Amino acid sequence: MNGPKPSQSESRALLATCVAAAAKAAGIIRAHAGQLHAVQWEAKSQTDFVSQVDRDAEGAIAAVVAERHPGALLVAEEGSPDSALSHGLVFVADPLDGTTNFLHGFPWYAVSIAALRDGETVAGVVLNAATGELFSATLGGGARRAGEPIHVSAQQEPARSLIATGFPFRAGHHIAPYLASLPPIMRSTAGLRRAGAAALDLADVACGRFEAFWELELYPWDMAAGALLIREAGGVVTDMDGSPSRVARASLVAGNPHMHAWLLERVRDHQAPSTPIAS
Repeated sequence: MNGPKPSQSESRALLATCVAAAAKAAGIIRAHAGQLHAVQWEAKSQTDFVSQVDRDAEGAIAAVVAERHPGALLVAEEGSPDSALSHGLVFVADPLDGTTNFLHGFPWYAVSIAALRDGETVAGVVLNAATGELFSATLGGGARRAGEPIHVSAQQEPARSLIATGFPFRAGHHIAPYLASLPPIMRSTAGLRRAGAAALDLADVACGRFEAFWELELYPWDMAAGALLIREAGGVVTDMDGSPSRVARASLVAGNPHMHAWLLERVRDHQAPSTPIAS
């Protein structure tokens, strides 16, 4: 972060914007959830989809941000994915994380929004649009679920740990190294889960439902809010080199301090190279 860190009052104001924007987007998503037959959607790639609901939810987020912070930049999955993140006030948003789940009526999808000041995440929200569960955090102010403080799991035994993951569905070159990493993790833990919404996986690490999580390619809007949640809840979030992750297109490993280290050791040697986007 190039300039002075924001005050807690500024961080709280940015968090309020994230909450308001997420609520608007979630309202749009819920309004369409009961009439999926009428939702128009198209393929961005063979395994990645976008619908008018994504675009309308993003429009709602943009309107809230523009009203409250006229000079801020919105970087979002559908509208401006390649904008720089490292200067000034930037909101990073996924208007519908888990689009494929939503389109199939599988009730596990979310709105994820984070506020960055000069490249550092200072506030973030993950709102489960299907259940209404709200996760929030501010830099130095802790993480919360439904307004109550949360903390990562204290579990240190792999055999009693539940690990979350995301499949490498966008980039085929990740599939072989990903599959190679699975056997030692599956043999040693209580189980693996892949629910299809990375923002919610990260939120569930932050509140202790999962001990750790990894995915070989995430985008800024997938992880900006969730990474802050985990760090403010006492966890660790890094890239495959063990360096603190930044808001970029990259691989990610997260968890409570003990299980993060355990998982990183088992997946890092299998990772295929990926290049973070400029920020």
